[in-house]
Amino acid sequence: MTNDALPIPHGVTQILLTEGLADALDKHAEEVEISKQEIDRVEVPERFARHVGNVVARKLEAIESPEKRSEVVRQIMGLLKYVDETPVNPPTELTAVLPRRSVNNHCFLETRPQTPLNDAALLTNAKGDPSLISEIRSEISTADNVDLLCAFVKWSGLSLLEPELRALTERGGKLRVITTTYIGATERRALDRLVEKLGAEVKVQYEINSTRLHAKSWYFHRNSGWDTAYVGSSNLSVPAMTEGVEWNVRLSKQQTGQLLSKFMLTFESYWADSSYRLYNPEVDAKRLDSALSQASGKTQKESSIILGGLDVRPYPHQEEILEKLRVERSVHGNHRNLVVAATGTGKTVVAALDYRDNLSTPGRYPRLLFVAHRIEILEQSMRTYRAVLKEGSFGEILGGAYEPRKWTHVFATIQSLSRNLDRISPDQFDIVVIDEFHHAEASTYRKVLQGLNPSELLGLTATPERADGVDVATFFDNRTAASIRLWDALESDLLCPFHYFGVSDNTDLSALKWVRGRYDDSVLSDYFINNDARTAIIIEQLNNKVSDPESMRALGFCVSVQHAQYMATAFSAAGLSSLAVTGNSTSEERTDAIRRLRSGEIVAIFTVDLYNEGIDIPEVDTVLFLRPTESATVFLQQLGRGLRKSYRKAVLTVLDFVGVQRREFRFDQKFRALTGVTRKGLREGVEKGFSYLPPGCDVSLDEASREVILENLKRQVNPTWKQVVSEYKKHAMDGAGGSLLQFISEADYELSDILKSKDKNWTALRRDAGFSIGDLGPLHDKIIRRGQALAHVDDPLRLSVYRKLLDGTLGPWSKLSPEHQRLAAMLLFTVRPSSVSFTSPEQALDVVRAEPAALAEFLEILDVAESRIAHLAKPMEGRLEGEVILTHARYTREEIVVGMRYGGFERRPDSLREGVFYSGELSTDVLLVTLKKNERNYSPTTMYRDAIISPSILHWESQSTTSVDSPTGRRYVNHKEKGSEVVIFVRETKNGEFGGAAPYLCLGTADFVSAQGSRPIEIDWKLRTPIPADIVARMTLQ
Repeated sequence: MTNDALPIPHGVTQILLTEGLADALDKHAEEVEISKQEIDRVEVPERFARHVGNVVARKLEAIESPEKRSEVVRQIMGLLKYVDETPVNPPTELTAVLPRRSVNNHCFLETRPQTPLNDAALLTNAKGDPSLISEIRSEISTADNVDLLCAFVKWSGLSLLEPELRALTERGGKLRVITTTYIGATERRALDRLVEKLGAEVKVQYEINSTRLHAKSWYFHRNSGWDTAYVGSSNLSVPAMTEGVEWNVRLSKQQTGQLLSKFMLTFESYWADSSYRLYNPEVDAKRLDSALSQASGKTQKESSIILGGLDVRPYPHQEEILEKLRVERSVHGNHRNLVVAATGTGKTVVAALDYRDNLSTPGRYPRLLFVAHRIEILEQSMRTYRAVLKEGSFGEILGGAYEPRKWTHVFATIQSLSRNLDRISPDQFDIVVIDEFHHAEASTYRKVLQGLNPSELLGLTATPERADGVDVATFFDNRTAASIRLWDALESDLLCPFHYFGVSDNTDLSALKWVRGRYDDSVLSDYFINNDARTAIIIEQLNNKVSDPESMRALGFCVSVQHAQYMATAFSAAGLSSLAVTGNSTSEERTDAIRRLRSGEIVAIFTVDLYNEGIDIPEVDTVLFLRPTESATVFLQQLGRGLRKSYRKAVLTVLDFVGVQRREFRFDQKFRALTGVTRKGLREGVEKGFSYLPPGCDVSLDEASREVILENLKRQVNPTWKQVVSEYKKHAMDGAGGSLLQFISEADYELSDILKSKDKNWTALRRDAGFSIGDLGPLHDKIIRRGQALAHVDDPLRLSVYRKLLDGTLGPWSKLSPEHQRLAAMLLFTVRPSSVSFTSPEQALDVVRAEPAALAEFLEILDVAESRIAHLAKPMEGRLEGEVILTHARYTREEIVVGMRYGGFERRPDSLREGVFYSGELSTDVLLVTLKKNERNYSPTTMYRDAIISPSILHWESQSTTSVDSPTGRRYVNHKEKGSEVVIFVRETKNGEFGGAAPYLCLGTADFVSAQGSRPIEIDWKLRTPIPADIVARMTLQ
């Protein structure tokens, strides 16, 4: 048969399957293979509307009579009960609506872009296209407000548009401009003109090394709702606007509304981003000149931390660490904390911000001891503290020729400190910070730590696992309080992007000896050294993946000294001059090898443990993993040796040679550390590609390595119940203890691996492993699954009340305070089986307390929940300060409904079906927001309805039936005047870690900022408490 015989051509499609198309495909069932999937529920209205619109358009085009066309449209509108939206006859469009009793600027009437306001278009400066400059002029002339986003602004380009821009601001319009110092191309006098003469607000990103802002875009706001925009390649310069071969896409709200929504919300998120600074020529001219000069290469870059008079603010990933430290201290009572972060990610800045924001009080800085192994590090660290604190004389150095006089804020070398330890009393310092922990011998630090007793100890390290086998975490009760994750540092542009290639090396290690959680090094080394075919593959793949291997600077990580020497010899024989540098090499040999690698005399160094030896080579642009790495921590340490930024290094190339592994080998840990995806998303990422990596990064797997990894992931990512039971038996036999928290921590399981169903849960696991369990109550099978709904509980008061109710120590209901009654009711309705009604507190308590096995399991789950607390919960701002619901705590829908006094024993909490409700008792509107409506795919049609714009601004779309003039709409807009409150709860996706409903994070009380549209109303809310940094980083549009 031919393609013509089918209703659609062969190939990939996403066409809506109609009844007619389904019948036609059935007739060709023996000749074609089809693939189909159900459309996500939230996408259906848009997809149906688009399909019906296309069908109606075809029908109307076929009708020649204008009267008949109008009649068909009238019939359709009648069917939909929207008769009043039937177009008039003859068809007419309204071009402007202006007030009669005012002087009107007739540019609104007389000027019009050549491209109609309801159309999209592509302008390429080709013959027959309207010129971009003339279209932009007309757009400005008919706009109420204008936003411009471009990498650089030139005087010449600005002068072309000055009359229109001046007219815009003179008639009351707002002009906002975001630009950068990228390559020094922006001209300061152009920005001065925009601010001083044209009344524009201008924000500048001063980042000099690199900028990710290359967008060139205009947004034209119109109060009528007929917004338009241009997105393309033209900066604000004469060549770009008039002469160059530039491509610019015109968007319109009518045709590409979702794209305009993304444009507007993303622009607002940039505008709210603190890295874009408001430009005032009188104050900032010198700073801008300096930044432009450095960006153009005319002057040397200055230290980014010493910016006189400016507040040093944390990056989002640094703020997340500060929050984790607050949680460790306040919730868990841990005052010895270790922070793990790669070199170059701002560990010292985190320590200084922790000192300023978490540990100091206004007007008083606690006594501080900062310890490092080199005096150069101390000097730089002291400068960092001074910049963060804005105290130019803060701190004294102990080391070399320096001796402190005041001994209140001391920056000491470990060597000098250990010599002076007998002069220092144990409580001399309130805060002790130890930087680069891994550089010193374990005995030196033990001596210091045993001799000091600070209120707070903070350790900073890039390499928690040392070459001598000492795990730095042992100094901190075997805990890591926080770590700067790889993808966070990449997102913040602190590290060089990587291109990771997983390459099959045709080896099979499945029969090799496995000892204490890893391959036997001697056996593995012999296997690789005697495998010339593998070495040939490595060199061949290097030539395929690296553009010029003869000019690369590579590090290769090997199993043993012999393996490193073998690889260096093999590479040199292939014309790639290389050396082996190991623990056997002298200090002079190591230094010389690094010098030769930097100079290009050699192209590769092969090593076993160089990454732990304090050697830093930012120029490394290629990393070769020549052995399977079991530890994700070691893998990241090795990878980190190539992630330091360096001049002319655009990307790090990573080649990881993959063979068939033993069943015990864990690919999942390495790939989760590399990509940041969840275990659930890992398998899909390996199969289909990792779509959401940090900018500039890529992970590529060849077919053979993909199959090897997938086969391994099947066992590791989704363990069978039999595997889990077997692992628990081993865990219990090793004397590791029987708690749920200990088991999942030490066996590296997810909680969702244990809490699966009524038949597979913690109680069932203990039973199946042969351990005794509590008595099963009459509703055990129904209530036990509700344990999943307790895994999110994350504030101490709620944990305390829940535990007391579960262990029977809460006391009689009538003796409880109203606060404790409400919290207890929140728990009761959270664990209530769907088939059971609770009519009174006493009856509910009787039902729950008849389930001893379930209650014991719930207590274990709460222990896990407590260990996972990520944010410090705090009272809501304003009138609701005393309520049990806390800002930045997480809640199920049942907890929210009960806690906000909307449901309970009188009104069932599960009766709520919509994402909004009004609590009359609290005079409060509660908004339940799910940001990602379609969990399966990237969805431009729905993902911008609700969005986090900045840590303090949330964009929200009301129910589709809510109009501005309705009682609910008026209450939203005028809630301050009416004395009502608005509380917002947010979650990223509808489904959570167990597959059921995800809990919400309480963002607290919010105030109305602005609104547009009706049915639905689009509202911007300003939160009284900023959103936590990790939530902003994960859920914001940037």
